[in-house]
Amino acid sequence: MLFNSYEFMFMFLPITFFIYFFLNKKRLLIASKVFLVFSSLFFYSWWNIKYLPIIIISILFNYFIGNQISIQQNINKKKLLLIIGIIFNVSLLGYFKYYNFFIENINLLTNWNIHHIELALPLAISFFTFQQIAYLVDSYRGETKEYDFLNYTLFVTFFPQLIAGPIVHHSEMMPQFANKKNKIKNYHNIALGLFIFAIGLFKKVVIADTFASWATAGFDNATSLNLIEGWVVSLSYTFQLYFDFSGYTDMAIGTALLFNIRLPINFNSPYKAKNIQDFWRRWHITLSRFLKEYIYIPLGGNRTGEKRTYFNLAVTFLIAGLWHGASWLFVFWGGLHGLALIIHRVWQKLSFRLWVWLAWFITFNFINISWIFFRAKDWDSATKVLNSMFSFDSITLPSSLSSKLNFLMDYGVKFDGLFINISAGKELFIWLFISFIIVFAFKNSMERLDSFKPNFINSFIFIFAFLFSFYKLSGYSEFLYFRF
Repeated sequence: MLFNSYEFMFMFLPITFFIYFFLNKKRLLIASKVFLVFSSLFFYSWWNIKYLPIIIISILFNYFIGNQISIQQNINKKKLLLIIGIIFNVSLLGYFKYYNFFIENINLLTNWNIHHIELALPLAISFFTFQQIAYLVDSYRGETKEYDFLNYTLFVTFFPQLIAGPIVHHSEMMPQFANKKNKIKNYHNIALGLFIFAIGLFKKVVIADTFASWATAGFDNATSLNLIEGWVVSLSYTFQLYFDFSGYTDMAIGTALLFNIRLPINFNSPYKAKNIQDFWRRWHITLSRFLKEYIYIPLGGNRTGEKRTYFNLAVTFLIAGLWHGASWLFVFWGGLHGLALIIHRVWQKLSFRLWVWLAWFITFNFINISWIFFRAKDWDSATKVLNSMFSFDSITLPSSLSSKLNFLMDYGVKFDGLFINISAGKELFIWLFISFIIVFAFKNSMERLDSFKPNFINSFIFIFAFLFSFYKLSGYSEFLYFRF
């Protein structure tokens, strides 16, 4: 079930909302939690009920290990339990997500012919695995306060953040569910939640899905691209990914607010970043936090000398790349970001400074180019787009300009349809221009959380965003991060 589906918006969400608060009103507090867990598991299994046993087994195992860690007094036994828990989670993730990738590379290196196995990747396994690893580590550190099974299950399965995050801490969620004030409908939170949800829906359905057709045409369908097409295809995916994932996060945060739960902010205008470190403080913030707290710092962080710090950064982002998918393209993308962070650290150490506009320009273009390896299905697709962006032998201008600029033909410039290889018109430039304005000139939706008021302007924005999104809503449009 997708947030941007009729079933979710007009059936599942209102039914779940009203029954949950009805049970709370009748002081059936345990029943309301049980119902919310049941609803979340129903939401999860909507795609494929075969996924359900996997997440239930994962919850049962991690709850048991976390509980044992909390009551264990012997530090060595606590550490052993933590290691067992982490191995279980990584093995579960590795088997379902990376087994065939591992076999492919073994076959390539050895000329063996080990057969693949048919594995359906369980939905959201990367997210609920990382979330539960964080819970085990927090239990080991003594940072979790209670170990009720129902609360733990609700913490893992709460449907607004179950499928693609944000990746939350136990301490961020459970005190909110325990707060008695949150058992009562809060009309300010309802208005704010619907407002944020509508903005996220607009981002996904109207903007991201529009760019998706051009990105798909350029990466997957076109056999070649000219220089201008290469840049607009890469930018199309850059904006598609941003509006798709930030739209999902807005919808998750908005949905949670209906239940008086505040999820952590996951985006803070990342394309405004002036350097790569700033970008990772703004993009997928809860993943960045996990990588820092549970991988980078345990490796030694920046406390063990410069060379070891560079190594730690590289390893952390190689893992980040692999977490996103079982492909060397994802590993390469992670390696690029690790290298960029190392270069940034060296640059800072040498006390070099750039003009702000130039720092932004370099950062944004690095991100845009690196997304090519994140999106491409294979190396040929990636190099096709990348080569076209820097090939001055493939410049094509509109045929309407041929009479005025025909002298450029002597320099290899062609005159034809501007976007003939991706079946686009000049409206693509308009969409890119509008997206730049939205991303760079306006406050992001999260900056509106604390200042929101249900006034005329915000009511108009909500009605326009929802109705226009509803008009554009058609077919099956999955969120990009669902595949991770």
